[in-house]
Amino acid sequence: MSTPPIKVTVFDDNAYRRDSLCMLINSSPGMTCAGTFFDCSNVIADVRKTAPDVVLMDIDMPNVNGIEGVKLIRMNFPKVQVLMQTVFEDDDKIFASICAGASGYILKKSTPAQLLQAVEDVYNGDAAMTASIAKKVLTAFQKNVFYENNQEISLTPREKEVLGYLVKGFSHKMVASACGLSIHTVNTHIKKIYEKLQVNSVAEAVVKALNQKLI
Repeated sequence: MSTPPIKVTVFDDNAYRRDSLCMLINSSPGMTCAGTFFDCSNVIADVRKTAPDVVLMDIDMPNVNGIEGVKLIRMNFPKVQVLMQTVFEDDDKIFASICAGASGYILKKSTPAQLLQAVEDVYNGDAAMTASIAKKVLTAFQKNVFYENNQEISLTPREKEVLGYLVKGFSHKMVASACGLSIHTVNTHIKKIYEKLQVNSVAEAVVKALNQKLI
């Protein structure tokens, strides 16, 4: 039985880029563009209608921007992964996107191959943030930009070790190599970490780990 394609919905206010992204996604084996939209004014209805696995979300859009869109998607469709895209590596926007629940972040200058790989990675729950992005998020926390109420979260030493590597921006394969574990075992640990932290992506796990000082 063949694996169903990854359904991607695009939100971008640039018509040319929307069309280009849709063509790129549809020409990629294992992916299909479920729909494209100008902004997030009707994001809940749009996501419900297109039922994507991954949303490719522009940050800077008129009316309702991408960061507000992520918040609405996370509240209403917690299993949908959201990959943010923007022109610049802006600390504030990276931080706001991740805190809003984005699963990953990619620059618009990335190559088509890099963008498609990022969509696949986010869909598979892997490589949600590059090491440089993780450092920016950590810097924001060190500046006391954002806090939430503490709660008791008990992680095993191995889970803390795995989470520590995720915070550094390691992919699942890199974590497996660093810990001397199989990919399957790493995935099992990460699933347990998600359950304990009550999150759905590496990005959310990293934010919570830094916020709660779990590592």
